[in-house]
Amino acid sequence: MNLQTTTILNNSVEMPMLGLGVYAPRHNNEVQQSVEWALEAGCRLIDTASIYGNEREVGAAIRASGIPRSEIFITTKVWNDDEGYDSTLRAYDQSLEKLGTDYADLYLIHWPIREKRLDTWRALETLYADKRVRAIGVSNYYVPHLEELFTVANITPAVNQFEFSPYCHPADTLAYCRERGIQAEGYAPLVRGQKNDDPRLQAIAQGYGKSTFQVLVRWSLQHGVVTIPKSVKRDRIRENFDVFDFELTPDEMTQMDTWHDDTRVAWNPMEFL
Repeated sequence: MNLQTTTILNNSVEMPMLGLGVYAPRHNNEVQQSVEWALEAGCRLIDTASIYGNEREVGAAIRASGIPRSEIFITTKVWNDDEGYDSTLRAYDQSLEKLGTDYADLYLIHWPIREKRLDTWRALETLYADKRVRAIGVSNYYVPHLEELFTVANITPAVNQFEFSPYCHPADTLAYCRERGIQAEGYAPLVRGQKNDDPRLQAIAQGYGKSTFQVLVRWSLQHGVVTIPKSVKRDRIRENFDVFDFELTPDEMTQMDTWHDDTRVAWNPMEFL
């Protein structure tokens, strides 16, 4: 496994396993530079969303990189206020305009808004049928949301993106996605640094001469989860990608799997039932 390692989605599209998340509301002026640094380091997966307010910066960075558009995997998402059939189609057009591209590689429903999520999925299926997006999926969907979706979906989501770390480890959702052929993607793998002082994590990191952040990224990848650590600092971006020269043992993985304490940086999807 390396930074160019990909997974094959259920519609045969290739998606990189490790990428850059760009949720940085206080640092949007730094996003273009951080995306350029990530691409320079060999990253080919960039994860943004309309609500992040930085799709223009992401697009500018991709153009500045000189890397062909076809070699970069761009994810964006429809925000809650734009959900619904017609408004989702409009939101997608707006995202493409800001990104400066004529397609996204992956388009996700950002949160499962109760009154709108089924119509929103219908819109994503339309975009996919019209070949305007390479893959469609959901974000922050737990098992009840997915089970509801499957009552109407003609297309199985290619990806389900949700918060994923040893401290926020929805094992039932991960298992459900595997059974259904949905690729799991984890955001906030670093828990925004909240667990840096965990002595258990520090002990494992010291054993490999790695940072606690690198161990968290490695744990997520070893679960077969696409992982998108966020940073706007060049050294940290490179460090987060430097996780392919060690491997956590089965015992270490099992140990870390028991650390779930429901520490979250985002909302709990179960509040969206």
